[in-house]
Amino acid sequence: MMHTTVGWHVEMEFMEDERHTKAVAMVRLPDGSEVRAHGHASRHRVDSHQPRVGEEVAGARALNELAMQLLTKAHGEIDEASGRISHPLHV
Repeated sequence: MMHTTVGWHVEMEFMEDERHTKAVAMVRLPDGSEVRAHGHASRHRVDSHQPRVGEEVAGARALNELAMQLLTKAHGEIDEASGRISHPLHV
């Protein structure tokens, strides 16, 4: 049986104007470090104004960047602990 030993909370913040949405994702890890990532979305001038869609696109891009940063961090820690080079997952 699995038991939860740690939980992470990802914070998302959005900044918007009429045509652009920027997102910042941040997670604070148990070791005290923080990882931050950014995402951006632009609305084409002929598209209707739908702020939620911009948030979803910018948020997804920020979370994708956050995931890649966490993989890079984890591989660095694997390499440091093992003394060898790990093989990062490429998506």
